[in-house]
Amino acid sequence: MRKLKRRCCEISFVLGTVTLLFALFLCFGQSVYATGAAQNDNQQLNDNTRQEIGELDPPNTQTANRGTTNGMYFSWNNEEGNLSGNIRMLLALTVISLAPSILIMLTSFTRIIVVLHFVRTAVGTQTVPPNQVMVGLALFLTLFIMNPVFSEINETAIQPLEANEIDQEEALERMEVPIRRFMYKEMQRKDLKLFCDIAEIDMTGMDLSEPETLEPIPMNVVIPSFIISELRTAFIIGFLIYIPFIVIDMVVASVLMSMGMMMLPPTTISMPFKVLLFVLADGWDLVIGSLVKTFY
Repeated sequence: MRKLKRRCCEISFVLGTVTLLFALFLCFGQSVYATGAAQNDNQQLNDNTRQEIGELDPPNTQTANRGTTNGMYFSWNNEEGNLSGNIRMLLALTVISLAPSILIMLTSFTRIIVVLHFVRTAVGTQTVPPNQVMVGLALFLTLFIMNPVFSEINETAIQPLEANEIDQEEALERMEVPIRRFMYKEMQRKDLKLFCDIAEIDMTGMDLSEPETLEPIPMNVVIPSFIISELRTAFIIGFLIYIPFIVIDMVVASVLMSMGMMMLPPTTISMPFKVLLFVLADGWDLVIGSLVKTFY
C-alpha cells in the first residue's frame, strides 16, 4: 500500500511539473515570440524605409533589439533609465512578499499586537479572542493610525511616480520622509543613541529633540531603534493592564486559602470575575482608546 501511495505521489508530481512548464510556455513563450517577431518585422520595415532615404546608420552599426531579450530589458540613457514590465512585476512581487515585515517593523502594528496579547493573557481567557481576530483588529487599527502617513506617501511619491514626474529613486526618498517623521516621533532617543554608538555614527551637532537634524542617520539604524522603543512602550502598557487582574487573583487565592480549598486552582475561580470586571469597566473601549491615543 505504501509503494502504491508513493508511486501515485511521484506520478502526480511529474504530471504537475509538466503541466506547470507547459502553462508557462503558453503564457510567456508564445507571447514573447509573437512580440519579438512583430517587432523584428516592424524594425526591418523601418530600416528598409530609412535606408532608402539615407537616414539609417552604416550597416556595420549594431543595434540591440528588445525582441531578443525574452521580454526583459533595461533601457538606460545616462542618468535616465527604464525597466520592462516583467522586471517591474518582479520588483512588485518582491515588495509584496516583504510587505508583512514592512508592516510590522515600520508601523504601529508591533505595539498594538503586543498590548492585545497582554490583555488576553491578563484576563486569562487563553485563546479568546482568537489570533485571527486580534491580528485583524491590530491591522485595521494600524491602518487607522497610519492613514495620514500613507496619504502623504501617496500624494508626494506614488502619484508623481505614476505620472512620470519623478523617477524611482526620488520616489523612494520621498517615501522615507513621512515614515522617518513617524518613527522619530514615537521612538525613545536613548534607543537611537544606543544603535548609533553600536554603528559608530558620529552624532556631533545632532539635536535629538529635533528630527530635522537626524536625517543623516541611515534607515538600518533608525528601524531597530524604533522597534526596541515600540516593544518597551508595549511592555509598560501591558504591566499597567496586568495590575487590576493580579489584585483579583490575589483576593481569590486568599479567600480559597482561608476556606481550606487548597486543591482548587485560583485561576478557575478568578477568571469569571476578571471577565466581569473587564466588561463592567468597558475594557475594550479603555484599552483601544488609550492605545490609539499614545500615537497622537
